Amino acid sequence: MTDRDPLTIRPGTAADAAAVLRLLDTATAWLTARGCTGQWGSAPASTDPHRIAQARAYAGSGGLWLAMLDGQAVGALAVGRATKEIPPADEPELYVNLLVTDRAYAGRGIGGRLLAYAAELARDAGVALLRVDCYAGDDRALVRFYERQGFTPTEAFTVDRPGREPWPGQVLARRLDRRCAPSTPTPP
Repeated sequence: MTDRDPLTIRPGTAADAAAVLRLLDTATAWLTARGCTGQWGSAPASTDPHRIAQARAYAGSGGLWLAMLDGQAVGALAVGRATKEIPPADEPELYVNLLVTDRAYAGRGIGGRLLAYAAELARDAGVALLRVDCYAGDDRALVRFYERQGFTPTEAFTVDRPGREPWPGQVLARRLDRRCAPSTPTPP
């Protein structure tokens, strides 16, 4: 990002479900145009009742954050707890449930900025573990993206989908330095 295109990150609200769906639709169309339909399929998220409900849940959760550029949402981050398919962590964590960016702004580091923001949220909460899962099929490009952001692959998993190919997933983790609590002076 430069001073000419200042990216801001703001909390999402229940009214932002449509922005999340728009971002998912553009990402799905971009993937589909490249023949990569294993991650999210080829149908727009905005036509899938499950994805609509998911976007509404993210928007109403208090854990949605939007990357804004010139008044438009160009990325979305949802943080909270891991889903049931994910092996539980053995310590407190913050979990990235969604990261999606507008492909029209590719190369501007929006995804990295949102992940850095998630790390700050975790540190502010006193949590030293940030985890995420992603699609691990095709060429594993998404796994490599998270590795470049400081994450390390941990557990692989598979989600069975009736009538469709299983969905290969990868959990990744990033260790964070904890923020030190302000020291309290000792009495003389």
